[in-house]
Amino acid sequence: MSDIILSVDGLVVEYATDGYAVRPLDGFSMEAGAGELVGLLGPSGSGKTTLLSVLSGMIPATAGSVRMQELDVLGLRGTALQDYRRNRIGIVFQGFNLIPSLSARENVAAPLLVAGTSKAEALRRADQLLEEVGMADRRDHKPKQLSGGQQQRVAVARGLVADPPLLLADEPTANLDLISAESVISLLRGLREAGRTIIISTHDNRLLPAIDRIVEMAPSDQAPDSAPESIELAAGDTLFRQGDVSDFVYEIVSGEVDVVREQVDGSEEHLATLTSGNYVGELGPLLGFPRSATVRARSSAELTPLTVQEFKLQGLDRATGN
Repeated sequence: MSDIILSVDGLVVEYATDGYAVRPLDGFSMEAGAGELVGLLGPSGSGKTTLLSVLSGMIPATAGSVRMQELDVLGLRGTALQDYRRNRIGIVFQGFNLIPSLSARENVAAPLLVAGTSKAEALRRADQLLEEVGMADRRDHKPKQLSGGQQQRVAVARGLVADPPLLLADEPTANLDLISAESVISLLRGLREAGRTIIISTHDNRLLPAIDRIVEMAPSDQAPDSAPESIELAAGDTLFRQGDVSDFVYEIVSGEVDVVREQVDGSEEHLATLTSGNYVGELGPLLGFPRSATVRARSSAELTPLTVQEFKLQGLDRATGN
């Protein structure tokens, strides 16, 4: 088994949106070994880009730990954080982020020049990396003269300019056709054979066979096949909490439930009180999103859980009068 180079434990990221507490990552944990190509798989909003931003030191975390080899990444500040971002990690952006006025060679050399490396040394390193990614014959071309796949190869070369042990790539094939995507993922697989750990975020299922380890950012089974017959709650009992994984839609048979949304300051905003005959919690399972609010019983209540399919069929029956 590969030596563990990256360890993430209990990571929580919370931020405010219109005063509400949003947690794209809530207790997330993972490991990555040296020489592994790890894929972060999940839909938009599942926390993939947030995780990469924390790993790169771009945004702070609310709780948890991130260790890169011997470094406590979340504890880095000032020059130590700058050194980590400059020398220990490389970043490949979804949109390439190449400077249009610079050649491929100059784009790759730019981070070294900004860090104070001599021009001759920076260009020598750029030439070496462009050779490694198969772009040596395009080194003097500007981004607009390159295809999407070629631009991504240049972006990968730039991410490797400091020879980091960890390379982070955010949706590296999102803007590429099938042939270009295969070319880029083949390149990444080859790079990890030198012992680099590569972590990519993706929702592109074409890449799954080429990935060494898949980390599910959201549970894949969000639509259960069957539901219990009924649920009974006493006053004050919680049906589900904001941020929970969505499972069932609930029909209120009797009693009342309150729908509340947690605020950043710890308070709650009352959104609605629902009574018998109403549904609650339908949007999460239908859209594949976590729960956006907390539901608890105002009085003793009985609810019938429904799978998404049962909910759709029940709605159709009511619409047709059956």
